[in-house]
Amino acid sequence: MEPLSDQELIQEVREGKRRAYTELMHRYQERVYWVARRIVGGHEDADDVTQETFVKAFLALGEFRGDSSFFTWLYRIAVNLSLNTIRKRQVLSYLHESELLGRFLPSHDDPSERVEQEETATLLERAIAQLPEKQRAVFVLRYHDELSYEEIAKILKTSIGGLKANYFHALRKVREHLRNEIETGKGPDHRKE
Repeated sequence: MEPLSDQELIQEVREGKRRAYTELMHRYQERVYWVARRIVGGHEDADDVTQETFVKAFLALGEFRGDSSFFTWLYRIAVNLSLNTIRKRQVLSYLHESELLGRFLPSHDDPSERVEQEETATLLERAIAQLPEKQRAVFVLRYHDELSYEEIAKILKTSIGGLKANYFHALRKVREHLRNEIETGKGPDHRKE
């Protein structure tokens, strides 16, 4: 007997047969894990993302229309959850350590300047959060994980040229956002006398 297709298993899940969802999990668990692992880096976070992906997919299975393959849909959930994990886990350390932050902040050893640095880090975090999803993904993967464009292209299944364009636009938007925040007085005042 041939194994059931993904679509047939999904139909069985919708009919209340949870065994069918267990089969889908077994089919894709390792692939989802490695997608998450490549993005988040560590085993524990990747394991958490994998579990959360399958829970979220199960709860949202009624919304799956079949416009793409089940794995493509599952993959997108895993990537989004992985990116959220990165943001939650390390955004502040990323902001302080990133090359980009150095471009906007002068180097200060004076502890009294830390507050100003933290305010700017918050501004940068808000700027990144406002980027469109694709640009944010490329920006975070490029600077946080320091992945090459080739690695990011494999993870996001897109062209290197498109990634470079997304990165360029993301960088421009982040710079504009920071300038606007500082000029309108919402950011730290670097023009102290």
